[in-house]
Parts: sequence; C-alpha cells; structure tokens
Amino acid sequence: MAKKKIYKRKRYLIPFIILVLLIGLRIALPYIVKNYVNKVLADIPGHYGHVEDIDISLLTGAYIIDHLYLNKVNAGSEIPFLNFERTHISVEWSSLIKGEVVSEINMTRPQLIYVFEDQQKETPENANVEDWSKALTDLVPIDINKLEIHGGKVAFVQLAANPNIDLHLDSLELYATNLRNVVREEARLPSNLSADAISFGGGNLHLEGEMDIVKQIPDMDLALSLENANATALNDFTDHYAGLDFDKGSFNVYSEMAIADGYLQGYLKPIIEDAKLIGKEDAFLETLWEGFVGFFKFLLKNQKENTLATKVPLEGDLNDVDTKIWPTITNIFKNAWIQAFKGMVDDDIEFKNVQEKANEQNSE
Repeated sequence: MAKKKIYKRKRYLIPFIILVLLIGLRIALPYIVKNYVNKVLADIPGHYGHVEDIDISLLTGAYIIDHLYLNKVNAGSEIPFLNFERTHISVEWSSLIKGEVVSEINMTRPQLIYVFEDQQKETPENANVEDWSKALTDLVPIDINKLEIHGGKVAFVQLAANPNIDLHLDSLELYATNLRNVVREEARLPSNLSADAISFGGGNLHLEGEMDIVKQIPDMDLALSLENANATALNDFTDHYAGLDFDKGSFNVYSEMAIADGYLQGYLKPIIEDAKLIGKEDAFLETLWEGFVGFFKFLLKNQKENTLATKVPLEGDLNDVDTKIWPTITNIFKNAWIQAFKGMVDDDIEFKNVQEKANEQNSE
C-alpha cells in the first residue's frame, strides 16, 4: 500500500518538476540569449554593440531583438553606425513545407549612419572589417531566405564640414526573396531585390534587380534610378568639395550594374536639370570660381534640354574597379553638342555579356 502511494506521488511529481523546469527555462531563456548576444557584440574587434531586449516565442520558432546598437570603439561621435529598432527573426514556414529550414527577417526602422570621421579612424590591428557583419549574421541560427526592411534609413554624414554634410535615404522599403535559392529554377539569378526610398532633396529612389548571393562573390544584375531631388540639397556637399552652390535645379541619377563571377560592368549617369549656380557675397575669388564654372556649364550643358549630364562607365574586377576618365569627358561633350541623355535607365547592361567577359578574364 505504501509503495502504491509513493508510485502515485512520483507519477504526479515528476511531470510537475519537468513542467516547473520548462517554465523556469522559458523565463530565463531571453536573458540567457540576451547575455550571449551582448557578449558577441562586445567581442567584435574595434567595435562595441549592445541589445536592449530579446523576446522569444518557442511555439512559433521566432525571436525579436529590440534596439540593437553597434559603433566603433574609438568613434568620436555618439552617432551609432548601426541602430536597429526592431528585428523579427522567424522560421519561414512556406519553405519548411518544401523541406528547407530557413529564416525570414523583418526589420522595422533600421538605421545605418556612416559618419565619415568615425569610419576613417584607425582600427586596432587585429580588427577585421568583416567581423561586424559576420557577427550579426551569426546571430541568426539558420540561413536567411527572405528579408524585409520597413522605414529604414541610410546616411553619409561628415561632421567636420561646415555646415555638416548629411546625404541620406529615408523611408526605405526593401524586399529580398529566395536568397538561399529555396525555389530552384533554371534562372541564373534566382533571388529578387526591390527597394524604394526618399532621398535628400525629396527625390524618389528605386532599385530593382536579381541576385545569386549563395556564391562567395554574389552575382547580380541591378538597375537604380534617383529622380527629382532638389539640387540645392547638394549644396553642403558641393560647397565643401568643389566650392559651388546651386540656387535651383533638379538632380537625377540613373545606374545599371552587373556582376558575374567577380567581374563588374556598369555605369553611373548623373543629370542636373534647370540648374543655376550662385556665388558667395563678398568673396571675390569664390565668385570668380563660380563664374568660371558657370562659363563651362554653358559650354557643357545641352542648351535645348537645359541639362548638365555625364555617363561614368565602371568596369573591372571587384578588387580593382576602374572609373574611366576619358570616356566620362567624351560623354560630357556628347551630351552638350550631340544629344541629351535620356532621363531613364538605358537597359544597355546585359548580365550574359558581363558573364562572357568574366569568362574571358578568368581564362587569361
């Protein structure tokens, strides 16, 4: 009889103990993971990072990282290089049905702020520039297949300039799918990328393309357009580097770029429409410079379309991308006297042609 009572107690006691342990583990798990993540971020050579909180859902296989911060240890400013407000990481169930265990990431208002002075400072000798990106991807336990960014921001900031230079993209919406090639088709570039943002000067940026990021050097075929940005938003930048300002004008950029087996080919086509340059009061030399620039602007712009434009070709391997100077100069005069560049992506960069050139380079 006594043995029977002991048996009954064990029958209820053991499940109860297991339940208590599971509940305790569930309560402690976010703190354990948070401490682990903070340790990983703190150990990145030349950088320091921190997360504020981590929430975990065991049932859905998801976890949420709140306010991830990363900056250089010797940064002179307090502006974080990376500041991710909320990152939701979960298992992609649609791929799980196909037998692939991959994750999807949804980021809310992430920011990447490149402060020129901070990034130019020397890093410790043992610091690898890839360490921070590798550490962040290592925080995701399984391969990323889908990435979404909502309300993101990317900026280039130079604090030493007077006034400060701030070239930025706001309200970034980015979608990248099939990054791990879960859906395997015959297409050479199986992953899709699409992004839209509002630029400095209120311009509209659109990026569209296809990729294969499984390779060590990803293949890609991208097209970018930035339209209707107010040229006066460039004044802090152009005044600091070239000593000129815009009184009015519209700034546009069109670009195509393809990478095949480490070989890059593309172009960058900036167009300034209806631009008017201004000089600074009580500065004779600067006014003289403005007049000099204005004179050549008259010579180099397309008078009928009232545009100042050029097309900068880019070509070479990724370790030695060559910006060709003479074709750039030729294209300036072509725009001025022969025809105005069309305000659109030219669709003259073909991935298969770049791949053929890559094969030629690799066979030499």
